[in-house]
Amino acid sequence: MLVELVVENYAVVERIRVRFHRGLNLLTGETGSGKSIVVDALGLLFGGRASSEVVRTGSDRARISGIFEAPSTPAFRGLLESNGVELEDGELLLEREIQSSGKSRAFIGSRPVSAALLKEIAPHLGDIHGQHDQQLLFSAVTQLEMLDGFASGESSVARAGAAFRTWHAVRREITEMERGEQEKLRLADLWSFQKREIEEVSLKPGEDAQLEAERRVLLNTTRLQENAEGAYGALYDSPGAALAQVRQARRRLEELSKIDPASAEMLDALKPAEIAIEEAAHSLRGYIGSLEADPDRLERVESRLAAIEKLKRKYGGSVEEIIAFLEDVRAKLSSVENAAERKAELAKELETAAAAYERSAAELSAIRRKGAKALEKTVQAELAEVAMGGTVFQVELRPAEWSAHGSDQVRFLLSPNTGEEPKPLDKIASGGELSRLALSLKTCVTAKENKPAAGSTRTMVFDEVDSGIGGATAEAVGRRLKKLAKGSQLLCVTHLAQVAGFADHHYRVEKRETAGRTSTSIEELSSKDRAREIARMLSGQTLTPEAVKHAEQLIKMASA
Repeated sequence: MLVELVVENYAVVERIRVRFHRGLNLLTGETGSGKSIVVDALGLLFGGRASSEVVRTGSDRARISGIFEAPSTPAFRGLLESNGVELEDGELLLEREIQSSGKSRAFIGSRPVSAALLKEIAPHLGDIHGQHDQQLLFSAVTQLEMLDGFASGESSVARAGAAFRTWHAVRREITEMERGEQEKLRLADLWSFQKREIEEVSLKPGEDAQLEAERRVLLNTTRLQENAEGAYGALYDSPGAALAQVRQARRRLEELSKIDPASAEMLDALKPAEIAIEEAAHSLRGYIGSLEADPDRLERVESRLAAIEKLKRKYGGSVEEIIAFLEDVRAKLSSVENAAERKAELAKELETAAAAYERSAAELSAIRRKGAKALEKTVQAELAEVAMGGTVFQVELRPAEWSAHGSDQVRFLLSPNTGEEPKPLDKIASGGELSRLALSLKTCVTAKENKPAAGSTRTMVFDEVDSGIGGATAEAVGRRLKKLAKGSQLLCVTHLAQVAGFADHHYRVEKRETAGRTSTSIEELSSKDRAREIARMLSGQTLTPEAVKHAEQLIKMASA
């Protein structure tokens, strides 16, 4: 239930703070006074789309906050816990900030959240039904959703949707396979040639780098021999070789250490150098022995590299890329060779998926047929409550193409006059009839979808749902709203005095001009002020004693 709403710098509102109550909360005021601003602001708290155009001129941001009595349902508490939201004294604070730059921020309990989370939480807190919803009644999709909501068929819709997606995916794979089959057959010869050409070379990963290194050695054998022999001579095989010099130094240090033991450390440091030189010289001798000009090997290496380079130009910049290309070609050829087998498998999968979908769709259709009969009776009873007794309301179900929503097409039919054949809503319903039908449908579906948990009250908002009616019909609508508000909370924007008379709590929305600026205010009315407001709605700006008396009579009749 909405406990308190604060709106700041929103449209023509500078700042309003209003507390709401259980029961029927009615908002009235002159045309253009801003009655629907409350509805629009609440829509933003429920995750609606924000626009910088709503920011009051001269302000850098608009801010809306609402305190709600939190539902005690496990689903709602689980949703809050999963998002790290904590309640304070059983109340939930929602906030929305819209900057003049167009950026929007959302908060729950002063903690930043996404607008998507507000939208996810909104169904647990309330619903907003406006004049736009009446136009949506013409939509077959909306009608189907309302029927499913009333028939509690959401889980069956989910199962049918999952089965449809499985069937559709298999069907799409078959279609793509058939479409590409001719093209694949045409390319099969090319893929076979490519596969054969690469396989004949028998590539190994990293082979090109190894061959390049060997090629450099074979091309520079003479130079390598000269440098290696020079290094060997400097280290080992010359009169002034390094090894001879180190050995001479070692012998002198040995003599030195016999006289001065402290010099032994220098001798120990020199020994590893002598060993390292000997090992390097030994390695060089082996390396020199391995160097041999081999024109035949060089020719084979260059021929192999040329073959690899040819494949690189056609299939990839490295041996690894060529090997990957080969694997891809093999897979493509395998798919062509196994196409018939795969098609047979897919045909079986399609048959199984189709059977599963048909079962799910049939189950859903049965639920819808049963729900349609119940909805017809319930709506007709509701219509009788709003002065449309004798109206025939029918839910027509017809087979439709398979979809994620099942295999049914739904259409709401109405006959407001006795003896007339029920026809689609857009062909027969007047504005007033459509308003009352919208109220009746919303009442039925909302009551079935969202039964409040013990100790909690959902908020239902009706924005001029009584548009297009008057007189005795308006009184009937008021009585229905009053009845619907028992044990619940209704916020209703109305322009009809007959409806306003049924308010449990009456608010006047008024536009004033102060210091050259227009501003909207909302005031909860006392009993006396309430009679004067209803009198204004009856007679206009000039209040007469007769209008006030009539207003008091309306309030008295509504309370009876």
